[in-house]
Amino acid sequence: MTSPQVEEKTSEEGYERGLGSRQVQMIAIGGAIGVGLFLGAGANIAKAGPSLIFMYALAGVIIFFIMRALGELLLYRPVSGSFAEYSREFLGPFFGYFTGWTYWLMWVVTGMAELTAAAIYVNYWFPEVPQWVTALVFLVILFGVNLISVKLFGELEFWFSMVKVTALIGMIVIGLGVLTFGFSSAGDTAAVSNLWAFDGFFPKGVGSSLMTLQGVMFAYLAVELVGVTAGESEDPEKTLPKAINTLPWRIALFYVGALTVILCVVKWTEFAPGVSPFVAAFAKIGIPAGAAIVNFVVLTAALSSCNSGMYSTGRMLRNLADSGEAPKAFSKLSSTKTPAFGIFVSVLFMGIGVVLNYVVPEKAFGYVTSVATAAGIWTWLMILVSHVLYRRAVEAGRLPASSFPAPGGSKCSYVAIVFLLFVTGLIAYDADSRVCLYVMAVWAAALGIGWAILKSRNPEVAARGDERFEKVG
Repeated sequence: MTSPQVEEKTSEEGYERGLGSRQVQMIAIGGAIGVGLFLGAGANIAKAGPSLIFMYALAGVIIFFIMRALGELLLYRPVSGSFAEYSREFLGPFFGYFTGWTYWLMWVVTGMAELTAAAIYVNYWFPEVPQWVTALVFLVILFGVNLISVKLFGELEFWFSMVKVTALIGMIVIGLGVLTFGFSSAGDTAAVSNLWAFDGFFPKGVGSSLMTLQGVMFAYLAVELVGVTAGESEDPEKTLPKAINTLPWRIALFYVGALTVILCVVKWTEFAPGVSPFVAAFAKIGIPAGAAIVNFVVLTAALSSCNSGMYSTGRMLRNLADSGEAPKAFSKLSSTKTPAFGIFVSVLFMGIGVVLNYVVPEKAFGYVTSVATAAGIWTWLMILVSHVLYRRAVEAGRLPASSFPAPGGSKCSYVAIVFLLFVTGLIAYDADSRVCLYVMAVWAAALGIGWAILKSRNPEVAARGDERFEKVG
């Protein structure tokens, strides 16, 4: 017989509520700091100059709208399936099925990309070690961590995030010191006027700056991960709102603040694609082992993202299985209350990244990041549309109000929907990135065929979902 103490620590879905406030906060913070900032910002600075600061701020506002919409839904009904479950409830069973599998795809390909990135960073110290070997070692270690318990996952993610946060704060403080006191060789040219002194704040035009939005949105991927933790948070009613409400200062400090300081210390014309702006800034300042320090931080960011990917894919597969939209084997929990089989299958697919590192190591990273961006945009759109429909149901008296309403109601969600559709248009316009839309079209066709087969073999699954949908619609 289960003791009351154990019952208190177990969610309705059977998960252990093993993520404390400290860990959820750091998971939320770490979700807003990744390889997209540490590495990808270099290419975007070369494209847009100092105006990239504005692009990150603009996208950050939209991300906050998305997260407040998700927060309202989470406090209405906190479930581990999160956005897939809300899509199923407010848009119908097919959309829940499509969103769940698409989010799973996003994290699988992101895991591939991050394994590739981690292997590249290790090559900085050990160039003689083959990329695929390093990727395989990291894959096995993180798989073991996710199997043991959610507490171990949360603790590892806490320290991964702590490294990233500490490093960024250190970079900002050092940069401000150079600006204020003028020490090091960078002090001779460091100035706030660097933000506009070289062909203005938009040196290559507004159009070129807007084209960086797709890369900027990739940098924000995983910020929604805090929603997946809802079923395993010790006190979701307190921890989730706090984590979401701290998002604006995190974006202001870690993205807008860090980039502003760096572009004041180093002229934007000195940055180049493929080189981390933080590495370049440390080299300019002349800090000993600066490049090695940043390389370690970016390695941490990559491993953090891959760790989160394993966590979320297992939970999403279990939600799909519980809804009859994936094999029942994915619904089982291990003795440590983790969806072990779902994590195992996801890791097998992430292993494709190891194969890519063996076959085409120089192209592996670029092959998968654009697909992750498109899948992420779909997920965000589903959160926003579900929020709009939820608000309509509340206003009509069909559903109870959430204890964490989004400011502006559904108006901000409409603004964010338009913005995401605009970014999708930019992706379609860019010849280099539109390939991800072709991949997503093939993925949608495959899921459509899968849904037709599912309905023919198990019609009660769709009927059950339709009943739930009709209650709120």
